[in-house]
Amino acid sequence: MSEMNPGDSIPELAVTPDRYLPNRYAGASGDFNPIHIDPEFARQVGLPGAILHGLYVMGLVSKAVTDAAGGDPRSLKGLSVQFRGMSFPEQEIVVTGEVASVEDGVTEIDVIATQGESQVIRNASARVSRDL
Repeated sequence: MSEMNPGDSIPELAVTPDRYLPNRYAGASGDFNPIHIDPEFARQVGLPGAILHGLYVMGLVSKAVTDAAGGDPRSLKGLSVQFRGMSFPEQEIVVTGEVASVEDGVTEIDVIATQGESQVIRNASARVSRDL
């Protein structure tokens, strides 16, 4: 794991999910809620269209912090997020973060995931450690 210090930014992670990602994610997760895979149904229940699974976006947050910690997913020791908005396929999601503290080999990183002007995940906190 590279040395991180309080105030350091982690590398930005930018991903544009393709239009079929919700279907693939539904198959992998078992979450076939039609608000994720049927745009017409989503509109009928008041959404602007099919929305991404929140846990997919949380996975992007996890990837961003583990990448910053050297790429080993075992370095992630804790993750807490607040889902604050909907996200959509074919629109870029950007994950950014800043090191909040480093103590006893554990680095705490504050993280935000945005899509356009919307913070879809905020008040997220991840703990990564050199000790795998």
